[in-house]
Amino acid sequence: MFFCALESEFKLRNFSQKTSKSYLYYNQDLIKYCQKDPRFVKEADIKQYIEYLITDRHVSASTARLAVNAIKFYYINIQKRKFNYLVSGILPKAEKKLPVVLSKPEVSRLLNSIKNFKHKLILSLMYSAGLRVSEVVKLKVSDIDFDRRIILISQAKGKKDRQSLLSQKIFFDLKDLCAPKQGNEYLFLGTNLKNHLSIRSVEKIFNNNLISSGIKKAATCHCLRHSFATHLLESGTDIRYIQALLGHKSLTTTQVYTRVSNEFLSQIKSPF
Repeated sequence: MFFCALESEFKLRNFSQKTSKSYLYYNQDLIKYCQKDPRFVKEADIKQYIEYLITDRHVSASTARLAVNAIKFYYINIQKRKFNYLVSGILPKAEKKLPVVLSKPEVSRLLNSIKNFKHKLILSLMYSAGLRVSEVVKLKVSDIDFDRRIILISQAKGKKDRQSLLSQKIFFDLKDLCAPKQGNEYLFLGTNLKNHLSIRSVEKIFNNNLISSGIKKAATCHCLRHSFATHLLESGTDIRYIQALLGHKSLTTTQVYTRVSNEFLSQIKSPF
């Protein structure tokens, strides 16, 4: 009841479903924590809530930053209140973690351990085109351009379209999968055969095969995207092309892969 205007603002600004859901959740959670009408929430309440998230619920810094931005959006745009804490730009310090990257032999080992044809094709697509798990599950037959050997990723993160590579190694397998389907059908269907495969299902496929392949790294599905970018960089691909393939708005985001590239590290001799 308190947040009807907030939900309307999401629609007007064409926020993604994921962002809208997160922003609504943290504003509702703040009210639940404070036990107050949103109109009577004070700056001290917001500070205490963020501290509670970090110290009691042990959320990551990035999650705490998301909560601050969600609350800031509501109070500045809907309530028209500018708390110093929210407008100061001071956010919980983000962790600077390096992405986990699988080596080329590890990627091969992972994919070769998969017996199920569709499961192997899903993970192969993620690695060969640098796709997020949320992108691969939503691929439709019409998104695959076999003539130009390009994959269209429609309305990805940030509501942006982009294109990526269609690898020769999966070209014919993908063509066989698409052959009996209509253009508007999903490539990978869920158990009800009406909607696409769930993100959780793909994560489970990855985790199960990571274990069976004997890889000990703390890897997730997203590591296939990290590995795609790192291996392209190591093979000499211009970083701006990699930026475009990944759909990064800022080159700074893509440059993190220069910090994990084995090609650069291997050229430095240890003093030991």
